[in-house]
Amino acid sequence: MRRLEQLIVLLLGGVLASPLAWAARNADPDNLPKLAVQDLHYGDVLFHFYAGDEFEALTRLEAYEHWQRMPHNEQDAALLAGGLYLSLGMHNEAGKRFASLLTDKVPAAIRNRAWFYLAKVWYARGYFDRSEASLGKISGELAPELEAERQHLLVNVLMRQNRFDEAAARLARWQGPADWMAFARFNLGVALVRQNRLEEADPVLTTVGTMSAAGSEMAALRDKANLALGYAWLQANKPAAARSALERVRLAGPYSTRALLGMGWADAQLGQFREALTPWTELHDRNLLDAAVQESYLAVPYAYGKLNANAQAAQFYESAIKSFDEEAQRIDGAVARIGGGHMLEDLLGADQGSDQQGWFWQLKQLPDAPQSRYLYSLLADNDFQEGLKNYRDLAYLGGTLKHWDESMDAYGAMLETRERAYGEKLPRADALLAGNAPARLLAERAAIDSRLTAIETGADVAALGTADERTQWAKVRQLETAASNASGNDADELRTERDKVRLMKGVLYWRLDAQFKERSYAERRALRSLDALLNETQNRWVRVQRARNSVPTNTGDFAARIAALAARIATLKERLAQSAQQQDHYLEQLASTALLEQKDRLAAYQVQARFALADIYDRATSSAPAPAATPAVPATGPAPEGQTP
Repeated sequence: MRRLEQLIVLLLGGVLASPLAWAARNADPDNLPKLAVQDLHYGDVLFHFYAGDEFEALTRLEAYEHWQRMPHNEQDAALLAGGLYLSLGMHNEAGKRFASLLTDKVPAAIRNRAWFYLAKVWYARGYFDRSEASLGKISGELAPELEAERQHLLVNVLMRQNRFDEAAARLARWQGPADWMAFARFNLGVALVRQNRLEEADPVLTTVGTMSAAGSEMAALRDKANLALGYAWLQANKPAAARSALERVRLAGPYSTRALLGMGWADAQLGQFREALTPWTELHDRNLLDAAVQESYLAVPYAYGKLNANAQAAQFYESAIKSFDEEAQRIDGAVARIGGGHMLEDLLGADQGSDQQGWFWQLKQLPDAPQSRYLYSLLADNDFQEGLKNYRDLAYLGGTLKHWDESMDAYGAMLETRERAYGEKLPRADALLAGNAPARLLAERAAIDSRLTAIETGADVAALGTADERTQWAKVRQLETAASNASGNDADELRTERDKVRLMKGVLYWRLDAQFKERSYAERRALRSLDALLNETQNRWVRVQRARNSVPTNTGDFAARIAALAARIATLKERLAQSAQQQDHYLEQLASTALLEQKDRLAAYQVQARFALADIYDRATSSAPAPAATPAVPATGPAPEGQTP
């Protein structure tokens, strides 16, 4: 399966594309125009999305939608939510999103790709009717690389619904790439076999079974076509035709055991029991877990019995009975292990650290556990894989709810800390508010303004001088007063001192007067800055007063929301635990049923072996001739199915 990023990019034609601009000027009608992210919260969602944390991205997206934090990217977010729901396996929700968003206003190429990928997921989940409905929403043809896959998906949907006539008719008139045509011919052949039209299916499946195979996938398809055709001819009692098809199956391929078994039965139907021993003996030496190998444990002594080699037949029957009994005991141990609740723990033990969820995840390796050797065929079953995905997602959601529950405790502690801090700061805030500091500061400011006005009106140049200048001015005034009040015999000396004082006063006054206007302007400017600060002080004072009255109410609202969320999380955890338990039971039941079916098959084989062995001993005692018997078509033949690459 493709990674989520590839799916969404293909699905949406670029997540930054805005559906609001779909009808706008666009050079390429098959692509969405690019648009910069306008809402910060949508950018936060995209950050988590590109970081690979799809669940967190979807959680934040839903929260931001609820609080209406993405007004400019609302449609983009809705499309992205549909893709995220799809990737996480929530197909119902994804289908609703796409059905409401993917309208005629969306470019056809984008809309068609979206419905195609949704149809693939419906098919993987086993909702074939919904998959067909999604494919029906595609208008025209897809891109060449997807159109062939679309045709095969539709054919497989039809075959899964037992509508073989429609599937055969559609495949018969379709032409595509060489590799896809191989799958098409195989599916057509299977559809014809299902309709008992074997004469028509033979040339179709033979074409696939004799093609040049490039790569392991096509080689496996070729083997499967030959195997399906061979067993179809066996069931039609035409062993020669069956043998011709089965001989083309590779000995080292995944279908070799069933091909060897079918080869032996074809020889047996032809009465060539000695030739049948060759494939059956080869099969007898392989792993007993394979159903074809299990049947060979009866087929080999059956052939020896037909060849009147009763001693060898009895020896092989006794060996088969012993092997079946030992295998049945091992199956009992595996069933007990599963019944003890250890199966999922064993299966997911090595995968617990992975954070990938949804339908992209797949278990690819079985653990070293007693039941693992019996679960390979079960692991290939789609129902079991989907059930395992669901259980794993439930476990992930359980961990998420646990984390959120712990967050509720943290939020509660934060509120307690806030209330305690509020209680500590409240007396100081009340004392500050009671002091009415802004009014006092405004009064002081008014006094300063009055004094400055008086200085400017009275031209009190010394009042705006520096500290040194004011000190000097005060001293000069003192000297002037002293000189005026002085008396003595030396009038010339007093006059000289008074002239010196007047000169110093004049020089100092001239300096103060020269800078008076500049200093007055600076004081007025400082006063205006003070006005701005006082205005900000008043605004903050009002906010403090409002906060004094509103903070307790906010805290109570937060506490109520936290309590409601905690109760909701507790309910969800309980429901999730019940769902996980039910899914656990379902998977264990699937596994146990599969193992018990294997045990029942072994028991049936064991009964047949015992009866055959008893018959050999009875005939050896009575010297009666061996009864004629007609070999049956093997029960392990494959049921031909449609192939989805």
